[in-house]
Amino acid sequence: MKTTGNTILVTGGGSGIGLALAQRWHDAGNSVIVTGRNAGKLAGAVAGRANMHAMALDVTDPAAITAFAAEIVAKFPALNVLVNNAGVMMYEAADAKRDLADAETTVVTNILGPIRLIDALVDHLAAQDDAAIVNVTSGLAFVPFPKAPAYSASKAAMHSYSVALRVQLAGKIEVIELAPPAVRTDLTPGQSTRENYMPLDAFADEVMALFASEPMPEEILVQNVLPLRRAEANGSFDQVLDMLKTL
Repeated sequence: MKTTGNTILVTGGGSGIGLALAQRWHDAGNSVIVTGRNAGKLAGAVAGRANMHAMALDVTDPAAITAFAAEIVAKFPALNVLVNNAGVMMYEAADAKRDLADAETTVVTNILGPIRLIDALVDHLAAQDDAAIVNVTSGLAFVPFPKAPAYSASKAAMHSYSVALRVQLAGKIEVIELAPPAVRTDLTPGQSTRENYMPLDAFADEVMALFASEPMPEEILVQNVLPLRRAEANGSFDQVLDMLKTL
């Protein structure tokens, strides 16, 4: 993925990681489109920024994704990078029979949303030069957070999907996985002020440096996420899981 001169679509780009990366990509000389469900956040994200655009999208709605894909390709025919960042994380007590609404919302948003959007745009992207798909997963794809089982499972699924997609799209579209650690955002209540979480700006700066590295890795991994990513390989999985149990 080249660092400048792209037309980049960022889902969930109105806040948090999506917003931080979208604005940095814009600062680097890319045309950027941010999507989300909150019109006010999207307007604030693009305010005062030429070549940064906002388009509403609910990634849980299959019909909306189909219509959106047709509209964005018509408006931005140079679109060559899709960043699947939109996602939700909810704590769940799964130790007794329960209402599965939160788990189902997590699966639809975090797995089916990106899969459907990739499907809607894959033919267009494959026809572009320097095309790329960036799937934002999580360090919890590699060691689950027991309080958020569906979220952890959804990110593990997207890690696996990204690996398979990379093989199928080789020579057509570059597939990159970005797996964040715990970052100070509003993904869950109180997360933006937790001292042991990585500051958002520091995370975004390190990510942008990794995107600019040569050769660019297939997985974008900041230093803070490496204990999770490497836990299985280095034999520390049980210790890391025990640590996550206490959070």
